[in-house]
Amino acid sequence: MTSDENPVHAPKRRRMAGYTPLAAEHTDGESVAEERTYDHLPQQQLGDSVAGKAMTPVPITEVSPSVSKAQLDEMDVPPESGVQEREEREHAPARKRRMGSASPAAGEHEVEAPSNTSAGAAQADLVTPTATASSSTRLAGTKGGAGSVTANRSTVASSAWRKPAVTTAILLILGLLVVIGARWLRTLDGVQDFLMAYDGHAWQPEVAPDGIPPWLGWQHFLNVFFIVLIVRTGLQVRTERKPPGYWTAKKDSFFSPKGNSPKKVSLSQWLHQSLDVLWVVNGMIFVALLFVSGQWMRIVPMSWDVFPNMLSAAIQYASLDWPAENGWLHYNALQVMAYFLTVFVAAPLAVLTGVRISTWWPERAKRLTRLYPVGWARALHFPVMLYFVAFTAVHVFLVFFTGALRNLNHIYSSRDIVDWWGLAIFLVSVLVIAAAWFLTRPLFTTPIAARLGKVTK
Repeated sequence: MTSDENPVHAPKRRRMAGYTPLAAEHTDGESVAEERTYDHLPQQQLGDSVAGKAMTPVPITEVSPSVSKAQLDEMDVPPESGVQEREEREHAPARKRRMGSASPAAGEHEVEAPSNTSAGAAQADLVTPTATASSSTRLAGTKGGAGSVTANRSTVASSAWRKPAVTTAILLILGLLVVIGARWLRTLDGVQDFLMAYDGHAWQPEVAPDGIPPWLGWQHFLNVFFIVLIVRTGLQVRTERKPPGYWTAKKDSFFSPKGNSPKKVSLSQWLHQSLDVLWVVNGMIFVALLFVSGQWMRIVPMSWDVFPNMLSAAIQYASLDWPAENGWLHYNALQVMAYFLTVFVAAPLAVLTGVRISTWWPERAKRLTRLYPVGWARALHFPVMLYFVAFTAVHVFLVFFTGALRNLNHIYSSRDIVDWWGLAIFLVSVLVIAAAWFLTRPLFTTPIAARLGKVTK
């Protein structure tokens, strides 16, 4: 409020805090369009602007768009009446609104028609913000919250497939670039001469046996059978947070050698370890038969020319003009090296790292434990498993895209002819592996585990 220093003159009117400046009118009876200079200002600047202008005198000619100058001149009340009218308005019951109508948001000004009693009431109506949101606004906010939850779920779902899709696209692009590069290399004279000198087949002894005996076909199936189940259970051991149950070996039993205290492991780890035993036994029989029959000469590099022939075979594969081959008589250099690494390098590494992690590791061998920490075994065991997965995928791909019927007959029927018997036996083997995959659930494995040890939840 202003101080009245000169009683002769009427007190000057000052604008109340939060008062909205009114546009000047040119005639008494017509309303002038509202010109708010702060419509596009941020909320913080708006508050500062209003607070700063609260103490600044303004001309009385600024009126509301809905209040004419003549009506404002007829209103002559003390400045305090505006405060009283505001207090009465705050204690008055809220006005009823039609359902679905938009209520003024918080911070906005609600303009009403002026009262005939006081100018302070008109000013209060002009500047009083809505204290709380209406029920329709709260309902809209609730719907918005549900929509945001749905949006978050859709975002998570989209991100779940986005990474595999991007990875697949990148691999396809890289594969296309490799094919284009290999085909371009084959147009060079030097590369053509290299491919003529090295056709992709390394030297092999003349005494090496021809063909694939029946025992090798059975060993091939058993190896695939155990590897698929071992990879499945190994991933379960690695990823499961709450095992379906736990298993403890009997003291001084096969899974807990003499000198070791029985260890409590998950049912998945017990099954993984049991399958490892069967796979190792089958592998030992396989290697023994390789050396007895002389088949080892077909999968062991016998000359240094295996390396240039590997490069030649790789260029031919990458260019999609694959090397002429006959697996019944002679593997190409890449096949020889892949079989050699799988049988004589990757398999022993899987066994050595698996034993270190298993319940068979001797607890009393303190010095051996220090020389071979368990962290090394775990760091190497998983990459070896990935190698087996990659080898199997590439092997199956080449079997089907380099003459499926003939290759399947080599493996499953031990015949070098083209008919459907090899494919039929292969499909039966796939069904057997699928059935074993289903039977490795805890419902079927728990009774077996209970006979060999103690099962707890």
